Formats: sequence, structure tokens, C-alpha cells
Amino acid sequence: MAKAQRSTSSRLGLWLLLLVAAGLAAAIYVNREPINGYASIATSYSARVVCSCRFVAGRSLQDCQKDKLAGMEIVTLVDDVDAKSVTARFPLVTSNTATYREGYGCVLETWEG
Repeated sequence: MAKAQRSTSSRLGLWLLLLVAAGLAAAIYVNREPINGYASIATSYSARVVCSCRFVAGRSLQDCQKDKLAGMEIVTLVDDVDAKSVTARFPLVTSNTATYREGYGCVLETWEG
């Protein structure tokens, strides 16, 4: 009897997990426009600011990461010293790159909309 009850409990748990996953997927689908907008703004801002910090102010990438605004912890930063650029990534959504150009400072690469 205990085995049958455990099996029913396992199935109920699996269905509950599937229901939660479906709800989460639906919430992400419905809110994809704001998520994409936030991700694009966060990566653009981070790439440009950290590029300036890195290649204009001459600070290290680790030191520049301290300047991230609250809420941007999910954005990851990678620098390319040879290209004098910084790429900011919002996982699974978008990335943007800013490159230092003499006389202009750090500018974002052209967006492909």
C-alpha cells in the first residue's frame, strides 16, 4: 500500500513540476518584450561604460565591474585588450560590444535590428 501511495505522490509531484514549468514559460513568453528591452539597455550601457573605464581611465576589468548599477548583476563582461573593446552579455538574450576609437572614445558597434 505504501508503494502505491508513493507512486501516486511521485506522479503528483511531477505534474506539479510540469505545471510550474509551463507557467514560467508562459510568463517569459508574455513578458519577452520588456525582458529584451531591459537586456538590450543593460548590455549597451554596461559595454559603453566599462569600455570607457577600461580603455580611457585605464582601470582593470575587475575594478570596472564594481561600477555596475544595481540590478545588472546578471550582465557579464569580457574585454579584448587587442581590439580595445568590451562585450557585455545578458545570458540567452543579447550582447553588445563597445570599442575604443581614438578621438571618439568608446562607441557601441552598430545594432542589427
